[in-house]
Amino acid sequence: MKELWDVLRPEEQIELQIRRLYQEHHFHLYQLNSFEEFEGYQQQRNFFKDSTIITFTGNDGRTMALKPDVTISIVKNTPSGERRKVYYVEDVYRQDRQEGEYQKIRQVGVEIIDNISQEDELEVLRLAWKSLALVGEGTLDLSHMGIINAICEQFPIEERPQVIKALQHKSSHAMDELTTKYNLPVEESENLGKLLRLSGKFEQFYEKARRLLSTLPKAQAALDELKELHDKLTSDPELSSLIRLRLDFSIMNDADYYSGLLFQGFIKASKETILHGGRYDLLLKRQGKSQGAIGFGMKLNHLGEKTAPKESEYLNIALPKGRMGDTVYQLFTKAGIASEGVFEDNRKLIFVDEEKKLRFFLVKPSDVAIYVEHGAADIGVVGKDILMENSAHVIEFLDLKMGECKIAVAACNDFVEDESRPLRVSTKYSNITRDYYDGIGRSIELIGLHGSIELAPLLDLSDVIVDIVETGTTLKENDLKVIQDIAPSSARLIINHATWRFKQARIQEVIEKVRQEI
Repeated sequence: MKELWDVLRPEEQIELQIRRLYQEHHFHLYQLNSFEEFEGYQQQRNFFKDSTIITFTGNDGRTMALKPDVTISIVKNTPSGERRKVYYVEDVYRQDRQEGEYQKIRQVGVEIIDNISQEDELEVLRLAWKSLALVGEGTLDLSHMGIINAICEQFPIEERPQVIKALQHKSSHAMDELTTKYNLPVEESENLGKLLRLSGKFEQFYEKARRLLSTLPKAQAALDELKELHDKLTSDPELSSLIRLRLDFSIMNDADYYSGLLFQGFIKASKETILHGGRYDLLLKRQGKSQGAIGFGMKLNHLGEKTAPKESEYLNIALPKGRMGDTVYQLFTKAGIASEGVFEDNRKLIFVDEEKKLRFFLVKPSDVAIYVEHGAADIGVVGKDILMENSAHVIEFLDLKMGECKIAVAACNDFVEDESRPLRVSTKYSNITRDYYDGIGRSIELIGLHGSIELAPLLDLSDVIVDIVETGTTLKENDLKVIQDIAPSSARLIINHATWRFKQARIQEVIEKVRQEI
């Protein structure tokens, strides 16, 4: 038997250990079809707003889908009122947002569908803890939709997406804009800003979180629920010390479906979130079912792979090439974060500050967010325009107030819009442009360009352009003018989600020193 075990790849050994764990807790294996009717997924299209489902036409003419999710399939196939306590080991197929290619993702997970009790929540959290511990050293972060909803209720309902985005990105600057716009009391505004930045060991930050939520009784009640779960979990001697329990309000699964407890799992060996879970009663209610539900899924891709040892003592920082990178380095030097003279005048790609244990590298501005999202860099500095265009999954922690400009629509001085046909728009910001015109209900013909955008309306290639505008001098010199502002932009300090969990103290030190200088 030992010989057979040794033949298995590391991720296969982990998968078998996890399956045994779930069976020991009396979860039953649930197996799904590889293909299901597309209509069932289409009804939950918000669940897949960042991905595209692979479809094909079956022999009987029905539109079928290659399975993009397990939870929705289990819920769909569970009758109203029936109890399910299942686990799964399945492949799902999703589109990679950055590359545009489809990926096969190996997942394991558990689901309890029933009238969910606190004991159910504790059992699922214990299994999430133990599953992570089988993979390596890591953290299990807790949050609650009751807290998120209570914060959202301080603003008009149409601002909910922006409030949630500010929470996800830990963007206190974005929250400040919202609280100023709606004249929230000064103390409440300051508390919300501090709450966004709050993150760390549960027992260390619980009381502080409770004080910051003092004006939101619903949020305090939800936080107290988390405290009960925390106390019972941490009193369990069977749980591995490899996993820490943290409080973090930036974790967000799907705000449209989750209804209570939220949690996410991270391990040091991976630079991404590998486990997502929580209470998702709303998903069942929207399908007309009477039960509640809780569960989680964990990615197995790349687990157990042997990677080259990393020098974790260094903080890796990606800076944009050019004037912005030089300015940021000077800011870091002035703030006492970096030593002087690290950036030598040569063709090196990586600049190491041995004294401060920092590793800088210069990359194309549009690539900074990719390096940070995928964990090659812990921290990066990038323009808000690039973040909006690429929708990078990073923490947008700080507005550096550098390179301030705006994304705008510009046209010739004598431009008169013809609303009887689609508007021809030239831009390198295709996603921002589509989102903007979709939002105002205007049909467009998009023309992608990567340089000399101002030429397009002058040569009648397009009616208008969408581009970055700083002083507006170039537009004026070419008889163009801004006809609509879309969004302001400036340099933002961004952080990798997993790195934040394991290098928070060092990153926090960098942030506070930078904040003092701006």
